[in-house]
Amino acid sequence: MRPPYWAKDDFKVSGISMKIFLAGAGGAIGRRLTPLLRAAGHTVAGTTRSKDKAAAIATLGAEPVVVDVFDAQALARAVKAAAPQVLMHQLTDLPFAPGTPRYDEGLERNARLRIEGTRNLANAAKAAGVRRMITQSIAFVYALGDGTRVETDALDVAATGARKRTVDGVIALEQATLELPEGIVLRYGYLYGPGTWYPNEKRAKPALHVDAAAQAALLTVSKGKHGIYNIAEDDGVISSEKAKHDLGFDAEFRI
Repeated sequence: MRPPYWAKDDFKVSGISMKIFLAGAGGAIGRRLTPLLRAAGHTVAGTTRSKDKAAAIATLGAEPVVVDVFDAQALARAVKAAAPQVLMHQLTDLPFAPGTPRYDEGLERNARLRIEGTRNLANAAKAAGVRRMITQSIAFVYALGDGTRVETDALDVAATGARKRTVDGVIALEQATLELPEGIVLRYGYLYGPGTWYPNEKRAKPALHVDAAAQAALLTVSKGKHGIYNIAEDDGVISSEKAKHDLGFDAEFRI
């Protein structure tokens, strides 16, 4: 098992260097993922909506790309100009933490991003001839049932209210991603760690440290097959055995 820390050369990929278009390079996972991609020898074009954040993206080692995912034409031009081999979707729009007055508003914004933003990214990838698209999804929208959830189990399509909007967004996101010849969906657990709502402790199951989430995305660049992978700790809620087998995922990984 890989020790729970990261050394600089852990993810060197001999003879393989790819151009990655990373949508969401400045997000919680993107900030941890970009240095891992660079250390592995990949070139990264990292997106942000704000010119003010471009310098921070560059500091991480990526080439900043200022573009709004809802501007389909500008996004298509940006992806074509970057000419990536892999497009990664690590975008979220969740500015309000659970329990705060505007949390439901954030869920609605995030659902829109999953539906419209992912469609725009998938279309841009297709237009640029990108085959591999790796997308952040969530592992806590399965329908209730006995036992540990696996990737083939049904999602909670009978959900109502805000949860229904979340499930609908996830379904749209995953369908758009899987249209790509090498579309891969990573269903993450509830994130904790640096840059998340819960930097010092896990608060819900299935749990996932943000560094382990970044590691899974990195591994998927060169590994994994078209389809869906659960990515979370072994806490009895979901199974990540497929990701361990195919990707070499390690929930104990830390930067």
